[in-house]
Amino acid sequence: MIIFKSQREIAQMQAAGKIVASCHKEISRMITPGITTLEIDKFVEDYLAKHGAAPAQKGYHGYRYATCASVNDEICHGFPNRKPLKDGDIVTIDFVANLDGLLADSAWTHPVGNISDESKHLLKVAREALYKGIELARSGNRLGDIGHAIQTYVETEGLSVVRDFTGHGIGREIHEDPAVLHYGEQGKGIRLKEGMVITIEPMVNIGSWQCKIDKNGWTARTIDGKRSTQYEHTIAITSNEALILTDQESC
Repeated sequence: MIIFKSQREIAQMQAAGKIVASCHKEISRMITPGITTLEIDKFVEDYLAKHGAAPAQKGYHGYRYATCASVNDEICHGFPNRKPLKDGDIVTIDFVANLDGLLADSAWTHPVGNISDESKHLLKVAREALYKGIELARSGNRLGDIGHAIQTYVETEGLSVVRDFTGHGIGREIHEDPAVLHYGEQGKGIRLKEGMVITIEPMVNIGSWQCKIDKNGWTARTIDGKRSTQYEHTIAITSNEALILTDQESC
């Protein structure tokens, strides 16, 4: 069941989103070779607390961390750890802020030092794919329009879109209906309506779109060991263009 949000709820989620967005901007400044993802995780938890929010992921189905930190071939749900990041790595930091019971979710991929041209292309395409999806997140369009736009662009650029993980509705719970696929057909799927709040979060791979799950039961990585990246925003559907609740440009 899709839970529509009131203007008051959307405003509160936008306040949570500004905390998430400003935290991501701080993370981008601190990521250099030698830092660990566990240090980043602690920074995020402290930053959220300082701004009156809490990490919604911590404790979710037993998850122990404030963030997911996915490095290189890890697609998503990577565990923060004490291994220093190296020059040339890429790392996706994904977290959800709970502000007085309402949530905002965003993931962002960061280069570590100097990355290869292949990795630069991967990051550029994934980021642009996110915004191509957001452009079609309008009242009256369908979820398939979003997925089709993302898939078409990514595959035209010679990359692949992960199928096993999707965007989702969000509000008082991290995962609400509907599932938001990052592939599909135009004109198919649920019609978007004002008051829906969803995440769009394409995961894009250099090689195959297929994944495998680590023994920890959480971390997904590419089946061929090639790199993956992810960019995610929480957005509200309005009568006009989508309202990006986790917009880093607004903070």
